[in-house]
Amino acid sequence: MTVALEMFRSVPRTLAGKAMGSRMPGILSGFAAPLRVASPEAPKATGKPGWARLRTRLSGICGSDLGMLSGRTSLYFSAVVSLPFTPGHEVVADLVDDCEDLPAGTRVVVDPVLTCAARGVESCEACAVGATNRCSRITVGHLSPGLQTGFCADTGGGWGQQLVAHRSQLHPVPDALTDEQAVLVEPIACAVHTALRAGVQPGDRVLVSGAGAVGLLATLALRELTPAAEVLVVAKHPLQKEIARLAGATDVVAPSEVLRRVRRSTGAFQLRPEFSRPYLLGGVDVAIDAVGSAASLETAMGATRAGGRVVVSGMPAPANLSALWFRELELVGTYASARTEASLTGPDGAERGSFDAAVDLAAHEAVAAMADSVARYPLHRWREAIDHAHSAGRLGTVKVAFSPGSRS
Repeated sequence: MTVALEMFRSVPRTLAGKAMGSRMPGILSGFAAPLRVASPEAPKATGKPGWARLRTRLSGICGSDLGMLSGRTSLYFSAVVSLPFTPGHEVVADLVDDCEDLPAGTRVVVDPVLTCAARGVESCEACAVGATNRCSRITVGHLSPGLQTGFCADTGGGWGQQLVAHRSQLHPVPDALTDEQAVLVEPIACAVHTALRAGVQPGDRVLVSGAGAVGLLATLALRELTPAAEVLVVAKHPLQKEIARLAGATDVVAPSEVLRRVRRSTGAFQLRPEFSRPYLLGGVDVAIDAVGSAASLETAMGATRAGGRVVVSGMPAPANLSALWFRELELVGTYASARTEASLTGPDGAERGSFDAAVDLAAHEAVAAMADSVARYPLHRWREAIDHAHSAGRLGTVKVAFSPGSRS
């Protein structure tokens, strides 16, 4: 038997979280949370080739996890999860079993997407070309439905002491990286994919709306992997501003200042409609919404020039899409990370994936600074951890993580 946090189906709690979670986040770690400490049977390697058990070292709390607990996650996703499940898809762990070329004891990070390879089925068109984040077989094969580890009843997740994973999901961690740096590798991989999906051209001005982990890591990936001329980051809190500059931001501004700053640098005109948010005629070439709130997405659209591109990196909330139509914006989604990125190549010219680049970027000084702020909690203090994650930026923390093997 192992200890794990378990997400379970509870209509009353989900409705309570949906109704009050955004105004009273504390209830999400109280009576309204459809989460419990459980002692489920340890997930077993499936008996299929390439599977192994892992013992969790650290597992991060992601914004999508908080959205799930608050009931903000769209019912669209109910068809691609299987309850009850143990959350946690940002995972650094030790292999309990030998797994093909990786011996037991190897420290690994997990690419959480449960692709055709993990499910033991013939590759779909997306997986066949390395676009594994677009896999169309995430509900079939020998596993229960689940878009990722941490949302599947059969695999376990990082918010538990043990989980199982397929060799195709595993990436060894260099000895030079701390666990706190390693737990950021999965979000870095997502940021790498985001930066490449943004299609930045030489000379482009880019806006990153939001400076949580997603926005800060997107800033780093934009600077390291794209030809962006200017990267402007919207941040609220001192540590966020400091790390944004370490990551390569050209400038960092408060949410109330963003349109003024973009207008000054681009020569755009600002308009103030009645009973609606101000917006620009003109603006940046590319904007990335790294929050997923209506306000953040509308800020991104309102600051982007006609014909520009808006990249939705955070799980989106309903927003006013008038600018999308009126300014002929390109709205681009970016989800998880891909096993092969066409624009990433190694020294030998071979294509690389998001995780390959992420492991390299995890040694960057900006990631080291983020890792220094990681707050660790044992599973039995999950209510405190969730509360902390909801207020992470204000409390000077970039990432909150569970340490399932810890007692205090």
